[in-house]
Amino acid sequence: MSTSIRGTARVLALLCAALLVAGRAHAAEARTASAPAAKEPAAKAPAPEAPAAPAYVMPSTHAFEVLSDDGRPYRIFVSYPSTEKPADGWPVLYVLDGNAMFAAFADARRLQEWYDVGKAIVVGVGYPGDLPYDVRRLDDYTPPLLDPPPANLKRFAKYPSGGWDRFLDFLTGRLRNEIARRYSVDPARQALFGHSLGGLLALHALYTRPQAFQSIIAASPSLDWDDEAELRDERAFAARLAAGQVGGTSRLMVVVGGRDIDDDPEMAAAMVRRLDALSQYGLRVRIHRYEEEGHLGVPVRAVTDTLRFAIEARW
Repeated sequence: MSTSIRGTARVLALLCAALLVAGRAHAAEARTASAPAAKEPAAKAPAPEAPAAPAYVMPSTHAFEVLSDDGRPYRIFVSYPSTEKPADGWPVLYVLDGNAMFAAFADARRLQEWYDVGKAIVVGVGYPGDLPYDVRRLDDYTPPLLDPPPANLKRFAKYPSGGWDRFLDFLTGRLRNEIARRYSVDPARQALFGHSLGGLLALHALYTRPQAFQSIIAASPSLDWDDEAELRDERAFAARLAAGQVGGTSRLMVVVGGRDIDDDPEMAAAMVRRLDALSQYGLRVRIHRYEEEGHLGVPVRAVTDTLRFAIEARW
């Protein structure tokens, strides 16, 4: 074969090879263009959250709702003994501001159940919801606010007030009957604990219904509320007691804190001195002072002393 023919054949072979490669590349591009677009890699799903821990339920307790006669709902918390009940039934301690106070009283009672101090039913009287304090207490625990209100109470004028007698009707009526229906209780051994405005209400119970409770504990009572309105009840009670118009009456323990700047412990001490002068007529009163406690520390410190005063006969 001549050199020119061999060269021409080589050129044709190279041209054919180039066309073949180009054709394959074109076909590949066509397939790529016609193929559906590849999906983006899926984002990694977040790890599932750990299930929430179950809520803690305090042993030996119940909770339920009771309506007052006019349809107001109250959340009631009850701590009850597991020991054998006495023949006359359990003594009962009613604790106001139950959302805030009940747990401390219930735990102290349960841990001391094998002593007399724990052999009782504790009833926390609270409100629906989880806040420790409900604005309804301003109505339930107070007299009608003066009009115009004292300067230090003007911020409370927008809330209802003056319902303390209606609330005491509920406390000593429908609620007490419901507790007696559900539990074996001793009707002759009923006690009441209240703190701050609750302490004011507890004193109002003593002065206006002196036989409704065997024992009353008023912790840091708000004696200056409404320009010391409670003094009117105190004076009327003292006059009736001295005149022999009362008969049997609750015994009273007042609890205060030496560092309380919200409710003056000295006002409470002065009240105790006035009431102690009525001991010749059968009133029994004492004061318990926690020198290092402020307003909100007082009820925490007072739990076991309250249980003893309310339940143990020798107190």
